[in-house]
Amino acid sequence: MFAYQPLQWLFLFYFYSFFGWCFESAYVSILQKRLVNRGFMRGPFLPLYGSGGIMMLVVSKPYYDNILLVYIAGCIGATALEYVVGVVMEALFKVRYWDYSHKKFNFHGYICLESTLVWGFFTVVFTHYLQLPIEALVMSIPYNILTVVTVFVTVCISIDFGIAFRTALDIRDVIMYMERAKVEMARMQKRLDVIIAFKGEDARESIEGAASAIGGSLGGLASTVGSIGSGITSRYDALASSLEKSFGTLKEKMAMDPASYIGNVREEVTELYAKYRVLASKFTPAPVKSIYEWYRERTIAGNPTMASDEFNASLQEMKDRIRRKDSK
Repeated sequence: MFAYQPLQWLFLFYFYSFFGWCFESAYVSILQKRLVNRGFMRGPFLPLYGSGGIMMLVVSKPYYDNILLVYIAGCIGATALEYVVGVVMEALFKVRYWDYSHKKFNFHGYICLESTLVWGFFTVVFTHYLQLPIEALVMSIPYNILTVVTVFVTVCISIDFGIAFRTALDIRDVIMYMERAKVEMARMQKRLDVIIAFKGEDARESIEGAASAIGGSLGGLASTVGSIGSGITSRYDALASSLEKSFGTLKEKMAMDPASYIGNVREEVTELYAKYRVLASKFTPAPVKSIYEWYRERTIAGNPTMASDEFNASLQEMKDRIRRKDSK
């Protein structure tokens, strides 16, 4: 049972990926009331379903004659696969392509009890009923024809996956810099508020000085203005001195304990990489750039459940913009 050649395993992986895409796209299209090309890639394949199908065959093979053990193995295997893929994808792309946070008994939104129980049921149905006619179909295809078809599909999927992977990185960079831009704007607004308050204080002091000088001489007014100017200068000198001391202290800390600043170095490397991506995009030919833009828009539109704990507001802005564009 389930003894296949390597190319037959690969063909089954593609078959399950295609079946999963049909199921997911139909289900999400019904919920969204519009056609949705579901998935990480733009081709009609969902690799998670392909991996899940292969996993179900592998984990159920030793216990095939015991339905209960097949069910338990399916629950454990599918849940572990879903959790690992979810964690890795969020670590790479900063977004979740599925989220169970709204369901009861979930773990960090990657997995939940409901999906675990359903995966076990699917494993039993799949391995004992659905796989039998699929196996007969695969075995009936001449091996040389199967080889040609599998190699051709492998080339197509590899190209699609490569573009989709880069697109996911682009989405990550966009939402990260949208969030950083918001933080920078907020910081600049705070600085502006401080400057306005500072200037307001100077204006008040100037008015008070001018009011007191009205009853005196012009020399007194000039003296007041001069004192205000010297006061502002002394404040700037004090601020500059304070900043120099702060930077000096920071350098000393970095020299004494550089390990504590690894996170900052990592952020700088990420920023440099993103700047390189932006620079590279400027030299990318227009037709190629349009393909990547189309992938980015279709990836977001095809995954309406995408979420990000850290960058959710920026991700939602991208979703809304694409939704408005599609509705025109």
